[in-house]
Amino acid sequence: MHKSLLLFRIARHAMHSIVAGTFMLTTSLTMSAQTAPQAVFTGKYPTTKKVEQSDEYFGTKVSDPYRWLENDRAPETEQWVEEQNKVTFSYLEKIPFREQLKKRLTEIWNYPKYSSPSKKAGMYFFSKNDGLQNQSVLYMQTSLSAEPQVLLDPNKLSNDGTAALASTSISKDGKYLGYGVQRSGSDWTEFYVMEIATRKVLADHIEWAKFSGISWRGDGFFYSRYDAPKDKNKAYSVKNEYHKVYYHKVGTPQSTDVLVYEDKDHAQRNHSVYLDDNEEYAFLNISEGTSGNALWFKKANDMNAKFSPLVAGFQDDISVIEVVNGKFYCFTNIGAPNNRVVLIDPNNPDRSAWKEIIPEAKENLQSATIAGGKIFLNYLKDASTKIYIHNLDGSRDGEVALPGICSAGGFGGEMNETELFYTVSSYTLPPTIYRFDVKTKTSTIFRKTEVKLNTDDYVTEQHFFTSKDGARVPMFIIHKKGIALNGKNPTLLYGYGGFQISMTPGFSITNMAWLEQGGIYVVVNLRGGTEYGEAWHEAGTKLKKQNVFNDFIGAAEYLIAKQYTSSAYLAINGGSNGGLLVGAVMTQRPDLMRVAIPEVGVLDMLRYHRFTIGWAWAGDYGRSDDNKEMFEYLYKYSPIHALKNGTAYPATMVMTADHDDRVVPAHSFKFAATLQAAHTGTNPVLIRIDAKAGHGAGKPTAKVIEAKADFFAFIWWNMGFTPKW
Repeated sequence: MHKSLLLFRIARHAMHSIVAGTFMLTTSLTMSAQTAPQAVFTGKYPTTKKVEQSDEYFGTKVSDPYRWLENDRAPETEQWVEEQNKVTFSYLEKIPFREQLKKRLTEIWNYPKYSSPSKKAGMYFFSKNDGLQNQSVLYMQTSLSAEPQVLLDPNKLSNDGTAALASTSISKDGKYLGYGVQRSGSDWTEFYVMEIATRKVLADHIEWAKFSGISWRGDGFFYSRYDAPKDKNKAYSVKNEYHKVYYHKVGTPQSTDVLVYEDKDHAQRNHSVYLDDNEEYAFLNISEGTSGNALWFKKANDMNAKFSPLVAGFQDDISVIEVVNGKFYCFTNIGAPNNRVVLIDPNNPDRSAWKEIIPEAKENLQSATIAGGKIFLNYLKDASTKIYIHNLDGSRDGEVALPGICSAGGFGGEMNETELFYTVSSYTLPPTIYRFDVKTKTSTIFRKTEVKLNTDDYVTEQHFFTSKDGARVPMFIIHKKGIALNGKNPTLLYGYGGFQISMTPGFSITNMAWLEQGGIYVVVNLRGGTEYGEAWHEAGTKLKKQNVFNDFIGAAEYLIAKQYTSSAYLAINGGSNGGLLVGAVMTQRPDLMRVAIPEVGVLDMLRYHRFTIGWAWAGDYGRSDDNKEMFEYLYKYSPIHALKNGTAYPATMVMTADHDDRVVPAHSFKFAATLQAAHTGTNPVLIRIDAKAGHGAGKPTAKVIEAKADFFAFIWWNMGFTPKW
C-alpha cells in the first residue's frame, strides 16, 4: 500500500473553585488469590463546575454539563488542567518506587536504534538514535562501506525539544531532501527543503499542511493542506475541511504554489497525490474517511492536464503499487475482502478489463511492493507475517524465511535494484535488519539490535478464545519463562480494534520493564482490525462495535479462567480508538479489572465528529445525527454517557495531552470530570495531562520515559505490587 494512504489512516463559561486536597496512601496487608494489597486514595479531587447544557437527539434529551471543557485553551480550562495535574502528580510522587522505575526504564532504553536503509540515486539513507536522543538522526552514505554522514539532526529543530520530524522524502535525482516538522505534538505540518550536497536549508517554507507527505516530481513536489485558519492561535481547534493539493517548485514562495486539485462541493474529503518511481503518472487519492477511496490519474509531465477517474466511489480501497510498461499494478480489496493485486491498463480502465495478478487468498494480504523486478507480498497468518515472492506475471518465486511469530516489513526499492532491505521484530525479538539479494533470493543480517537484557528469558504464546457471539479470536500472551499459573500475575491487557489496523508482533523496550518483573503482557487481535481481512474489520464497526468490547472482555475472562491472572491483578490499556475501548469496557464491566488506563481516547461518541478530523471516523463509528438507531447505539456505549453515579470504578488514570489536535483533549477532560463525580470508593480516578505534547508521535524520549514510569508505577501501586531491581 502506498504511504500516502497510510499517512491519512494513520491512518483526538464562569470561573470555578478548585480544592486540591491532601493525600494518604495506605496499603492493605491482606492478600488472597483474588484480593491484592491495594493503594487507597483518600485525597480530594478538584471541584469541577457544572453548567446547564443539553442537546436533543431524536426526542432524547442528553445533558452535557462539562461542555465548557471543550474550550481547552480557555483560562478556566487551563486552570482546571493545572489543578488536575497537581492532584495527579502529588499522588504519583508518593509512590516509593517511581523514581527507581524511571531510572530502570532509562537504563534499558539506552541502546542504539536503527531504521532499515532506503536507497535513492545510488545513496543510502537511514535513521539512528544513539540511545537516549529525543529524536533519531537522519544519516546518508554513498556506499554501505562508506562512513555515514549526518544529513539532518531533528534534535536541533527547536531549543525546547517540542519540534519533531514528521516525514522525509528524497527527490528522484538525490538532489533534495524534503522534510516535515510538527510542533508541540500537533498534526499541523511545516515543510522545508534541504540541498543534500551542501546541507543547506533553502528558503522554501510550506505552512498549514496536514495529513500529507511530500511526493516529488522533478524539482518540485505535491503536498496537501487546508486553508490557513482565520485565527492562527486557534488552529488546534479548527474543523479540518476542504483539503487541497498543491504543487511547489523549489526556490519559489508558497504564495506561488499551483493549486492542483480542490473540491468545493465536498468539505469532508481528503486528497493526496503520489507518483510512480519513474514520475510518469500522478495519482490522486480521494477519501471520505479512514477506509475506502476513489483513485484518479493523469500524466505527470502535464501540470495543466485534468485527472481522469480510474476507480470511482468510496466503498473499497485501491492504490497503485507501481507502473510497469505503462500499466498499473494495483493493490485493492475490490472484489476481494482479503485483498489482491490487479493490473490495469490506463487506456481501458474498465473493471471487466482488469487482469488479476495475485488472486485473493485465505490469509489477509496486508501489503504489496514491487522492487528488483519482483512482487513482495506481506500476508498475515493468524496475525503473524508471511512474505512471499512473485514474478511480475503473478507466478510464485519463493518465500522469505522468517523466525516464527513476528512482523516483517520493507522490500522497498526501484525496479532495477539488486539489493533490498527489510526489518523483522517480535514481542521478544528486537528489530533485526536484513539485506536481501534479489538474484539469489537470500537474506543476510545487516544490523542486529543489541539490548541490555536477555530476551531469551521470555516467551510468546498464541491463544484463541471464543467471544460472546461465537467468534474465534486470537491473542498473544508474552511472559517470562516458567511463570506459575496461580492467578496472581500482574497482567496488562492491550487492544485497539478499529480502522483496519492489525495488531502484529512488535518489540517494545518499555514493555520489557513490565515483563522482567514477572508481569504478563497480552495483545488481543480484536475485530475492527484486518487480521482476517475486511470482514474482520466490518464486524467491529458501527452497529457491530460492541463486538470489539465483547472480544476484549472475553480475553480478560479467558486469562482469569486459565489462572494467568485475576481481576485483582488485571490492568487494561489502549490509546486513541483503543482509549475508547478501555472507556467502554471499564464502564460496562468495572468489576473485571483492577486498573484502567485510557490514553488519548475517543470518549464522547455523540460529539466526536465535531472536532478537527473527527468527521473522518464516521465510517467506523457512525454518527449520532445519522438516525435514531445509530444515536441510541452510540449513546449506550459512549464512555462519558455510560458512567453511572454511585459506581465503584477501577483505579483509573486517564492520559492525554494539551496539544492533541487529532483526538482533542476535551474527550479526556469531560470523561475525567464525569468519572470523578460518579465514582464511589477508594480507588483513585485521575487524569494525567502532558504539556506541549500531542497524540503521541514525535514526543521527546525524556517525556516518553516519564509517562511510562508513571504508567507502570500507577498500575503496580494499585495492584499492591512492589517491583525489585
